[in-house]
Amino acid sequence: MVFPLLRTPGSGSGSGSMIRVSRVVPGSIADEIGLVPSTELLTVNGRALDDFLDWEFLAADDELVIEARLPSGEGIIYEIERPDGESMGIELEPPRVRRCANRCEFCFIEGLPTGLRRNLYVRDDDYRLSFAYGNFATLSNVKEKDFARILEYRLSPLYVSVHATPWEARKVLLNNPKVPNIVAQLTRLAEGGIQFHGQMVIVPGVNDGEVLEQSFTDLWNLGDAVLSVAIVPVGLTQFSHLYTGQSMDPRTSGALLAHVERWDARALAERGDRWVYGSDELYLLAGRELPGAEHYGDFPQIENGVGSVAHLRRRIAQGLRGLPRLDARRIGVVTGVSMGERIMPPLLEQVRAVTGATLELIVMENSLFGPTTTAAGLLVGADIRRALAQRHDLDLALIPAETINEDGIFLDDVVFAALRDELPIPVVPSYDFIDVLQGDGLLAGQGAR
Repeated sequence: MVFPLLRTPGSGSGSGSMIRVSRVVPGSIADEIGLVPSTELLTVNGRALDDFLDWEFLAADDELVIEARLPSGEGIIYEIERPDGESMGIELEPPRVRRCANRCEFCFIEGLPTGLRRNLYVRDDDYRLSFAYGNFATLSNVKEKDFARILEYRLSPLYVSVHATPWEARKVLLNNPKVPNIVAQLTRLAEGGIQFHGQMVIVPGVNDGEVLEQSFTDLWNLGDAVLSVAIVPVGLTQFSHLYTGQSMDPRTSGALLAHVERWDARALAERGDRWVYGSDELYLLAGRELPGAEHYGDFPQIENGVGSVAHLRRRIAQGLRGLPRLDARRIGVVTGVSMGERIMPPLLEQVRAVTGATLELIVMENSLFGPTTTAAGLLVGADIRRALAQRHDLDLALIPAETINEDGIFLDDVVFAALRDELPIPVVPSYDFIDVLQGDGLLAGQGAR
């Protein structure tokens, strides 16, 4: 049952913060009671709403008193008794992202040129997005009230950019002399039942060696609160003032993997879990073979480049049986340097053996960020244009789907649909080849122009 109680225009007892409705699902409770886009949600059951977290947790009850302000400025209170578990049917406007106060020398944003997608320049450091979307946050801007919310709402797991636990080393890494003690912060969260995944971006001479070993020790001592730790080599674009033109060398990469493997062995022996992982890039830089899919369990940090190659290999192996014969087809596959040298050729051979297609690997150096940026997902529109503009001999080209965002835009602000129309052959974004080639995928791709 719903009881709307109108109040005087502009009324409302909110704290000054508020959240705004962006969409109301047709036929939902919110639609039934007359909520409309741009309505401001002020309180739930007497508690002020600061952001989407408050709404998600406070509006989970079945009996709600919601104070709102309509777009007209009219205040209104809704008393709602809803069926168990039924959604309110409200989508909220995106929250204002908390900006990062650090100035990490290795930060990817520090190495960006001008003229790219605007949102790439946003330095987010937001524990709310860490919980909701798996974004890594340093926790350096977390205040007392934030700790209280994390503990009250049980925001677990969090994804934390640890980088180093020794305080002085962390101050240097984050280029912030006021950064809090991360060990104290994580200890407090762990005692409150919060778990987290950690990452450490390794800058040689700053947080490797003894600093890395101490960081592992401190995180290990937090027990089950630390679900996983990933070690990622620093990556610098040609626009960074730290750029040397060289990637991390094999010796340094191998030394980092030695740390990982020692702690991996200890974790397996004492806890039955791997706990610590090296990123795929670290194995490639060290010239080492990457582990199989079983090494990564449920792939806790795949979005951080940990196990993505193993995951790709497994997806392709599982999808080969469903591929059609594609005899006489010529398919180009665009990728970056790191995947092109060792990873892709045997995968394409598996696809060729099943389909009969001719698959040509087209390895592109990153023209925007420089030769040390080798990930396929960071190729830009200009790279795709350069690779395919004259390829009239191909029937189809596959490009890494990760190169474009949900709006179909490359990192260099090139619109995929417009670029596709320029090129002489059909071009289709693909995550694993199988997604395009399976069934009618090839025909659909040729019709996509």
